[in-house]
Amino acid sequence: MSEDRSLAPLNHGSLPIARMRAVYRLQEVEQRLDKLKSQEHESLRNTYERMLEKGAERFQVKPGGLPAMEHLYDEMPNFGEALDEIKRQLALCQDSRDALEIAPMLLLGPPGIGKTHFARGVARLLGTGLGFVAMSSLTAGWVLSGASSQWKGARPGKVFETLVHGDYANPVMVVDEIDKARAEHAYDPLGAFYSLLEHDTAGAFTDEFAEVPIDASQVIWVATANDERGIPDPILNRMNVIEVRAPDADAARTIALRLYRQLRAEHDWGLRFDDTPADAVLEVLMQVAPREMRRAWMTAFGNARLAGRYAIEVADLPGTGAKRQPIGFMH
Repeated sequence: MSEDRSLAPLNHGSLPIARMRAVYRLQEVEQRLDKLKSQEHESLRNTYERMLEKGAERFQVKPGGLPAMEHLYDEMPNFGEALDEIKRQLALCQDSRDALEIAPMLLLGPPGIGKTHFARGVARLLGTGLGFVAMSSLTAGWVLSGASSQWKGARPGKVFETLVHGDYANPVMVVDEIDKARAEHAYDPLGAFYSLLEHDTAGAFTDEFAEVPIDASQVIWVATANDERGIPDPILNRMNVIEVRAPDADAARTIALRLYRQLRAEHDWGLRFDDTPADAVLEVLMQVAPREMRRAWMTAFGNARLAGRYAIEVADLPGTGAKRQPIGFMH
């Protein structure tokens, strides 16, 4: 059950506080660069040169106080437990010199309920960067941790790229559908997580391509999954597993209505439509998975205009065939 948010006494401003943190050592990069032969490893040489040019320091940010989060609770009413966890960690580090620490989080629930949308919202809330890895499309562990420069076409992994080429030492790293990772031969797509999810070992994470230790200890991990049975126990034990259920009837209606009003406000043509859609239309939309609601509304807006109307009717909504199966809602 979610916390009673009305009891939270903290409501300070949320201007971000930024400090600088070195995510690698320039001396080690210089040493690696000096060892390269002039005609070899052009890609690796370019990587080292970019690292030296950009420097090792990145912004380590956190909100200056407990930021306003009510809009997230309203926008994602079925993510109350996950938002409560974020709020607790923000409350602990505010008004102190401590860095923001959020335990690795696994959002477990059916597809289409907004897990990835939640992770993106967390990145915006914290004012930090965002890295994204879709595990369903990966078959090799090196996509996260890099492949040896000895291999043709080798390149750094996602963690390296996000920290080295980005601006933040503590980005939100989204690992989408972690239960869909597929292993081939000797590669384990989840192998890198055993060290990345431990604070001590993550502080000297070595990408196999660059072979330079990277400080990934401040990365904020948010993983999503539909079924925990596909995730090894050592990974689950390193994460705070939060079960996210499909929104109940009231929450689904709230999400559908919010999206309607948001789309209406974002477009000049939207102001010509009714302030609030008909109840019959909302009754249909609330049966749709949250991630599909936006597309359904846009289809309905367009169909209404083709019919010469500025009010959406049920007939304007896309069909409920195979392409858009309802997820139902919790009772």
